[in-house]
Amino acid sequence: MTAEQFKLFSIQIPTLPGVYRFMSSQSEILYVGKAKNLKNRLNSYFGSKQHLAAKTKALVKQADRIEFTIVENEHDALLLENTLIKTHQPRYNVMLKDGKTYAYICIKKEDFPRVFFTRKLIKDGSVYFGPYTSKYRAEILVDMIKQLFPLRTCALNLSPASLNRAKYKVCLEYHIKNCHGPCELKESAEEYAEKITQIKHILKGQFKVVKDHINRKMNFYAEQLQFEQAQEWKIKLGALEDYHSKSTVVSNSIQDVDVFSISQDDLQAYIHFMKVIDGAVIHTITMEANKNADEDLTKILSYMIPQIRSKYESEAPEIISHLPIELEDKNIAITIPQRGDKKSLLELSEKNLAYFLLQKRKEKINQTSKQTPAERILKNLQAELHMDKTPIHIECFDNSNIQGTNPVAACVVFKNARPSKKDYRHFKIKTVVGPDDFASMREVVYRRYKRLLDESQELPQLIIIDGGKGQLSSAMESIEILGLQNQIAVIGIAKRLEEIYYPNDPVPLHINKKSESLKLIQQLRNEAHRFGLSFHRQLRSKHFIKTALLNIEGIGEGSSKTLLSHFGSIQKISVATDQELIELIGAKRTQLIRNYFAQHSISEPSEEEE
Repeated sequence: MTAEQFKLFSIQIPTLPGVYRFMSSQSEILYVGKAKNLKNRLNSYFGSKQHLAAKTKALVKQADRIEFTIVENEHDALLLENTLIKTHQPRYNVMLKDGKTYAYICIKKEDFPRVFFTRKLIKDGSVYFGPYTSKYRAEILVDMIKQLFPLRTCALNLSPASLNRAKYKVCLEYHIKNCHGPCELKESAEEYAEKITQIKHILKGQFKVVKDHINRKMNFYAEQLQFEQAQEWKIKLGALEDYHSKSTVVSNSIQDVDVFSISQDDLQAYIHFMKVIDGAVIHTITMEANKNADEDLTKILSYMIPQIRSKYESEAPEIISHLPIELEDKNIAITIPQRGDKKSLLELSEKNLAYFLLQKRKEKINQTSKQTPAERILKNLQAELHMDKTPIHIECFDNSNIQGTNPVAACVVFKNARPSKKDYRHFKIKTVVGPDDFASMREVVYRRYKRLLDESQELPQLIIIDGGKGQLSSAMESIEILGLQNQIAVIGIAKRLEEIYYPNDPVPLHINKKSESLKLIQQLRNEAHRFGLSFHRQLRSKHFIKTALLNIEGIGEGSSKTLLSHFGSIQKISVATDQELIELIGAKRTQLIRNYFAQHSISEPSEEEE
């Protein structure tokens, strides 16, 4: 994965705790890592590469993409990382392949349960809290628990039958007040169970109940004026308040389950799948699914679950979801949990799905913000005109004639919403006699696109005709003769009300007057009008100049050409000195011109418009 690819991907990465996976192009997991802050951790792989080890550089180079799963806290990240490494054995992970695992605190399933540190999770009904980042931290916590609530440490069988036989004697732990002697019934099962309940509250992070309990003890001793004991409980309270970690319970009540959550936007449905084996998450992924307009999420999820389970080879007998799905296989239990560990799993799935949708929305916003103004305008134009393609290449036609003289037409070309003046074209009307705008439009449109087809040149995505329904219909006749009606969008724009007409549709389209799309269409129309009018004036001026000089008896085409080449216009010839004219055409012709100018008023053509 290159730094450029990661830069585009990095906008999706949250600053939350989670587990990340480097994936190969064959979807093989190369490496699994955990992070308190996913964004910061992953950025470290693609910053300065000087500090990276050779193995890490190879990992980054071989990775095709990165996937991640967010969790509630760094302890959950530890658990998920541990499970994924042991399940998938990634080639770049070595720490956990030797069987090393993380520290847990176990509340043993037995009479008068023991609480102890362990690295092994035994499926015997015991409850495990963790994992913890270090053995030292877990052992300190166990010691604190035992100081707060003294428990037995021996492995004796303290079943009711054994206790009734009075076969045990208290040991040194009792005499040094580390144990209250349940082996000789000096402590009842109910009293012991209350301590276990308080310990579970501590390990789950439910401190308020425990604090209230300790406060009651502290106040009791203070009221009895036993200040040393009250101080001991105060110290215990302080130690408890320093412990802020909330652990994830690995419960034996959860075995093999699949967890599904689903959400949607206007076009797609999004499904998050979490595969749980023996109470541990081993795989998470979010998938997209096409949906029909009339399908609800329950139907989509019911349809997709068998496909997803088949793809990921799941045989879990239970599915956890937030919807009442129905499956053909009635042997699979469907659970919508309301509380407990299953509810926590579902909430984790929903949290990942919500974050995925948030990133999709951010990507869409980023893509929009990265658009150039031209791209934005053309996309809006495409939407407002209901076009299949973005009109990158647009051409606009306009006819120009004044009082029926010198009929011409102009074609202007815009590419990427900007004038492409090298592609502008003028047309002299050849086949039409008199001022016939419809016939003129039919001619120039046919000539323009017949030539583009003959020369295999690029065709526009949009043609704009300056005029209403009549000019548009005439243009469409030529378009249909050339067989381009299904290849190019054609519209007409009427000048008075800025109405947009479509072929064979009598009802015009009215675009918002403030719309950038309409402003672009108007710019094309105005440019075509300007370009056509300038050509028309040029032809009229040349015609006037040529006619005026040739009207002078004794002045032929040769003299006219010489004078126009030197002076450039009739006006300049009329104000030239006699000496300048004599040097060019002689004294006799100079006198003929002077006599003509004295009898006729000479001026340039006026700039009248259509």
